[in-house]
Amino acid sequence: MNTLIRGLCNSGKLDKALHFHDDVIANGFQLDHFSYATLIGGLCKIGETKAALQVLKKIEGSLVKPDVVMYNTIIDSLGKDKLVNDAFGLYSEMIVKGISPDIITYTTLVNSLCIVGQLKEAIGLLNEMLLKNISPNVRTFNSLIDGLCKEGEVENARDVLAVMIKQGVKPNVVTYTSLMDGYFLVKEVNKAKHVFNSFARRGVEPNIHSYTVMIDGLCKSRMVDEAVNLFKELHLKNMAPETITYNSLIDGLCKSGRISDVWDLIDEMHDRGQPANVVTYNSLLDALCKNHKVDEAIALLTKIKDQGIRPSMYTYTILVDGLCKNGRLKDAQEIYRDLTIKGYDLDARMYTVMINGLCKEGHLEEALSLMSLMEDNNSTPDVVTYETLIRALFENDKNDKAVKLLREMIARGLLQE
Repeated sequence: MNTLIRGLCNSGKLDKALHFHDDVIANGFQLDHFSYATLIGGLCKIGETKAALQVLKKIEGSLVKPDVVMYNTIIDSLGKDKLVNDAFGLYSEMIVKGISPDIITYTTLVNSLCIVGQLKEAIGLLNEMLLKNISPNVRTFNSLIDGLCKEGEVENARDVLAVMIKQGVKPNVVTYTSLMDGYFLVKEVNKAKHVFNSFARRGVEPNIHSYTVMIDGLCKSRMVDEAVNLFKELHLKNMAPETITYNSLIDGLCKSGRISDVWDLIDEMHDRGQPANVVTYNSLLDALCKNHKVDEAIALLTKIKDQGIRPSMYTYTILVDGLCKNGRLKDAQEIYRDLTIKGYDLDARMYTVMINGLCKEGHLEEALSLMSLMEDNNSTPDVVTYETLIRALFENDKNDKAVKLLREMIARGLLQE
């Protein structure tokens, strides 16, 4: 029975595995602990957490006792689904049933709290572990340091790092990469560079993710030459850049106007079997539009469609914005109309870009009508939408209409009085 359930789960036939379970129980037989653990693991793997919870409840009526591994598997799955309260509910249930949470339980809960930004609670749970003499491992600390860094709380992350070292847990490449990411987020570029440069001294080898974080951070800090040098270093070390590494560098080069260098990188991506994706081309389209090469941008859009790459709404927004800003409102309107005819769900950014284009050409009534249409199509105007229209109305002495929109903006809580 174990072999059959494992085989069905491993081949993704979870429905058949569940039916088999029901048949076995209906015929008066029992599944053992291993079969239940396999079934719960298989369900959680494909995101069927509710079904896994139902299996856990069914176990209670059998001779098999649920254990910490089963609970940990479901707690982890709930955390990934951002159902943190449910995860803690299961954690409480464990304790009530006399099943002691282990280091994996706590690490999973800490990670779940960090995913949803409940950092105070995550720090509290770490302290609870220390009080209970449950030693956090490198994964526990890394989850918390990464969560803090992603929210820009780098000083708190450094405090956790100090506790980590004091507890005798050796920071690894993941720890220091999270720290670099955090420093870039709060614009402390030199500190990020210092962490990266001290890898060798700490006995840590940077991995491709470390290089990607550095390249992305340097590009966003307009230090593109340094990013290019790091990218070259990757090749010298025979480390293969990932698509995200290429995209980070390409975006940096595009934003600094070095479009000719980008084509070489796109060719290199293709040669390495990592063809450019929609994110790559969005950066390039944006650069072409900003450098007044809108015809090249239109040709590029056709090319990427021919390659079977599906443009995102952001792709079309870049092009529409570029056309509007280069005095090609009619072409922009044509793309906009084509999208609406094809039934695309336009977002606030697309509507705002079109409204801005209409305002620039003095078509204020049309812009106001488009804002109303936007609401009818369940797309809520944001601060930028309102500011774009209000500014244009004031500039064209349509003060009453501008004030009306300003009041509406305040009523929606988009502007403090």
